Amino acid sequence: MEILQDIMKTLCLPDFYFAMFRSATPVLLTTLGAMISSRSGTSNIALEGTMLISAFAGVVVSAFSQSAWIGFAGAVFAGFIISNILAYFILKLKSNAVISGIAINTLASGGTIFALYLITGEKGASTSLESLKLPSIDIPVIKDIPVIGTILSGHHILTYVSLILVFVVWYLFKYTRLGMHIRAVGESPSAAESVGISVNKTKYISLVLSGMLTGMAGAFLSMGYVGLFSAGMTAGRGYIALATQAIAAGNAVIGMLASMLFGFCQSMANYLQSSGVPLQFIQMMPYLIIVIAYTVFCAMQERRKKKMQLKAATEK
Repeated sequence: MEILQDIMKTLCLPDFYFAMFRSATPVLLTTLGAMISSRSGTSNIALEGTMLISAFAGVVVSAFSQSAWIGFAGAVFAGFIISNILAYFILKLKSNAVISGIAINTLASGGTIFALYLITGEKGASTSLESLKLPSIDIPVIKDIPVIGTILSGHHILTYVSLILVFVVWYLFKYTRLGMHIRAVGESPSAAESVGISVNKTKYISLVLSGMLTGMAGAFLSMGYVGLFSAGMTAGRGYIALATQAIAAGNAVIGMLASMLFGFCQSMANYLQSSGVPLQFIQMMPYLIIVIAYTVFCAMQERRKKKMQLKAATEK
């Protein structure tokens, strides 16, 4: 009963919803990236590693250049490079996409710590680097509105960019030539090739866009509210993005809602750390909720598929 009271009190706090948007941002950016590569027929399993390397690159570049925007460009460029490496293995060498992605994730996990040690002599976090943070933005007029201003104004610039990108990706798939090519290649590579669409080129562009969006997510983690790099700071968000994009089924708006669900649970977990619930369970809760949501989604998909098969069999 006491826990329920804590939850109800938390749900009445505007700061809780502010934190929800903040927690959802890196997952949303990565979800959009995963969605683009998935719709081309290639799963980008290297999201976790790409995000981690980009977070590291953003901190290092911003520290040495003393420019937050150059650091951000470095993070996005790191995502671009990693996605090119992945594309080379998958498209040129025809290696397994899952194994290639896992290899990059494993390399990123140890490689970033090793690179951090070589540069700073530290193994845990980049506390000695004077890295910079990207700015937050107060929205005119809205910031002065009680409650709403607290929730919607003052967010990190990449939070607003991620929300804008939801509609950019939606528009990409629905109205642009590139989006139609990506969808065509994902649905039937042979049919797409028969009408003159370059399958490999389209998949390459999809993987590169996926890597750059994931690079932005990495920049948010290390150059957002924290302002430093720490080992394993992605904490499985890349894998969560794979689940949220699967739930979205190619719909960017649903992908945003699925990412917000993770942000909601993450924010709730942060607020409940002082309650009587074991800390380990609270930290597990956001990931558990997404796994449950994905399981329910898969069950619904399977049920819908069986109904369609039964209907087709009945009509015959």
